[in-house]
Amino acid sequence: MNPKKPRKADVMSELPALRRYALSLTRDPGNAEDLVHDALVRAMERSASYDPAGNLRGWLMSIVHNLHIDRVRSGKSAAGRDRDYAAQSPENLAPSQLDSVRLQQVRRAFDLLPDEQREAMHLVTIEGLSYDEAAAVLGVPSGTVMSRVSRGREALRRWESAPALRLIKGGE
Repeated sequence: MNPKKPRKADVMSELPALRRYALSLTRDPGNAEDLVHDALVRAMERSASYDPAGNLRGWLMSIVHNLHIDRVRSGKSAAGRDRDYAAQSPENLAPSQLDSVRLQQVRRAFDLLPDEQREAMHLVTIEGLSYDEAAAVLGVPSGTVMSRVSRGREALRRWESAPALRLIKGGE
């Protein structure tokens, strides 16, 4: 085995994070699986470019990100913003109906963020990458990632503080 190539076990341990990121990008489970599969094929083809001193997760996520951009540019990605993620995120315990609705609303608000903010927030807040690592994945300066995350967090705070809709009794 070439010591420069990533180990299969190490790559396999990154699959959950790659799937989450791909789902965040595509908003469609089938497209996300296809994206991860294609990214793993590309990683195998280009394993000689992997730097063992670097971050494997960041390298793999860069591949996922770049493939997604290629697909969007070529029109192969047809994911919609209005997907319901409640069924796609298995929970340890069945949440109450109110919790389920709240989670769905938060996911929808997250999905409605501009792509750049959503991608940066996913990498930093969900995947736990540093700003520098996320910047490498996205191919932008770390200051840009910081501002995108900041703007995304502010948008979510505004959404959360907005007045909620209430049910109104009729006929009185």
